[in-house]
Amino acid sequence: MIELSQVVKTYQAGLATPFTAVDRVTLSIPAARLTVFKGPSGSGKTTLLTLIGCMARPTSGRIHLHGLAGDALPHLAPAEALEITSLPERFLTAIRRRTFGFIFQQFNLVRGISVLENVLLPTYPTGEDPRAVEARAVARLESLGLARHLRSSVDRLSGGEAQRVAIARALINDPAVIIADEPTAHLDSRLSEEFMDLMSQFKDAGKTLLITSHDPIVYDSDLADMVVEMRDGRVVSET
Repeated sequence: MIELSQVVKTYQAGLATPFTAVDRVTLSIPAARLTVFKGPSGSGKTTLLTLIGCMARPTSGRIHLHGLAGDALPHLAPAEALEITSLPERFLTAIRRRTFGFIFQQFNLVRGISVLENVLLPTYPTGEDPRAVEARAVARLESLGLARHLRSSVDRLSGGEAQRVAIARALINDPAVIIADEPTAHLDSRLSEEFMDLMSQFKDAGKTLLITSHDPIVYDSDLADMVVEMRDGRVVSET
């Protein structure tokens, strides 16, 4: 479970024109479930997920991970709650790398290098055996139907193929939590349905899925266990 208590994120705090992107959000997010965050642009949903994913720190409030960061910080008991908002940066980096996998709206693939090299990028700081890591990456890409593209440049991929590479990269360190920011924004309906089919597989595997989306294919899906609607930085409904 992920618990947020009175979380606030204010940019330019202390200046003449501060902007509060997340405003006193208190929320419990269940583990091994799919939670969708919906709302208009500027509602704070993407900022909230960057805070949960240790990519930024809140201005105030607390975020606790329950039983999700054991691989990142092995000294923790498996079920121990970890308050991440006050941790030193070196611990946040470890948690971000091992606990969270990120699928970005623009995919953020590195142009000019191969599909396999893109997927391997998050593994370089871990110090794992390169042969074992590469074998894991190849297996993941094969499972996503990308075996013939292993050595191809990502510049040659279709939109759906690029997204599957981004998913493989997000999963390469076997994260407990997958965060996807508007993952179907640039996909047609067929590819959006394929994306949700993949999310179903990861949910069945026990992953916690957090998705921001304007897309009814995502937020109206039977796969979604909870839909959190945001506006002006606040949670206005949970269904």
